[in-house]
Amino acid sequence: MNGFITNIEKDTLDNSFFRRVLYTAKNSQLVVMALNPGEEIGEEVHKEHDQFIRIESGEGEVTLDGVVRFVKDDFAIVIPAGVRHNVKNTADGMMKLYTIYSPPEHLDGTVHQTKEDALKE
Repeated sequence: MNGFITNIEKDTLDNSFFRRVLYTAKNSQLVVMALNPGEEIGEEVHKEHDQFIRIESGEGEVTLDGVVRFVKDDFAIVIPAGVRHNVKNTADGMMKLYTIYSPPEHLDGTVHQTKEDALKE
């Protein structure tokens, strides 16, 4: 499909999977994620990928190169390539977020129902 239009807030809030790729273009990718209480994405560095994250619901911590910051609904995080980062849900409920990778990070159509599924790849 050329282009993609969606209600991103609804898609993000309705998502219950750890990771689900919504759309992949040549230079970017839109992904929704859901973190269970106490769950984290896992510390990582994308050497050649910039990343944008928006928290739609929940609260937690984002670590960028060792600096921890509190985040909650409506917060946005910009992660330049080469920055070590992690997102952790510290609340009792689910954390729902969406992220944009530039360039794409995952295979188009990727769905990981759980973090364990994601770690198997």
